[in-house]
Amino acid sequence: MSQPTPQTAAAWLKKVSPLRPKLAVVLGSGFHHALTELRVVEKIAYAKIPGFPKPTVSGHAGELYFGHLGKTPVLVLSGRAHFYEGHEMERVTFATRTLAAFGVTDLLLTNAAGGLNKKFKAGDFMVLTDHVNFMGANPLRGPAISGLPCFVDLTESYDKSLRELLFKAGKISKLKLQRGVYLAVSGPSYETPAEIRAFAALGADAVGMSTVPEAIAARQCGLRVAAVSCITNLAAGISKENLSHAEVLETAERVKKSGAGLIKNFAEFYENHGIDAS
Repeated sequence: MSQPTPQTAAAWLKKVSPLRPKLAVVLGSGFHHALTELRVVEKIAYAKIPGFPKPTVSGHAGELYFGHLGKTPVLVLSGRAHFYEGHEMERVTFATRTLAAFGVTDLLLTNAAGGLNKKFKAGDFMVLTDHVNFMGANPLRGPAISGLPCFVDLTESYDKSLRELLFKAGKISKLKLQRGVYLAVSGPSYETPAEIRAFAALGADAVGMSTVPEAIAARQCGLRVAAVSCITNLAAGISKENLSHAEVLETAERVKKSGAGLIKNFAEFYENHGIDAS
């Protein structure tokens, strides 16, 4: 029996609901409360979707939703597969490629990250302006995919017009959004203080273990991408506390309503402003 492809997964999803959203949102740690703002049409466990890997990390439910944020139709992925779980990059980006095959044109990625910028504090939200891939792998490595470019231009990895909508949403949500460069590592160990000093010298403002593979695969598929980090802790050597996943979840819980409001307002601005997907 042949392995499921993003195309077969997308075809399966199209049978689940007649809804055809152009916007999709991936909820990482710190953002799952956004589901309370979602009017759900259909809810599907990743385990039922052909080819979808099931997340194993606390805080990642592994469920896909068809629904509406305000009046905006959306596909919402609650949880993601991570490289550090042992998945190949092909599996890490399978959901992203499925969204593209489904017909999504715009993708909002969210994550929890450690703050490197000394102006940041735990509980801040940072809009990604760029990234540094320090994962030691690239999701485009391997045989060329028919119909898609191999050498993808990442000059504008994160779309300027979508970023502007995020800042408008932040203003309505009464959030002062930070902006900066996200550096991705493979994990799952946290970084050493020496590594954090090196990453800061490279121009990174936050560090995490996700998002970049999805952003690269999305850009290859022609999707426009925006991304937001919840700064759940200050990185090693900056924070005076020991780093732990429990701290990440604790901060995420504290700011969950702010993150949910930001995503809802972003979706409503997206619909109202009629972003040109051409």
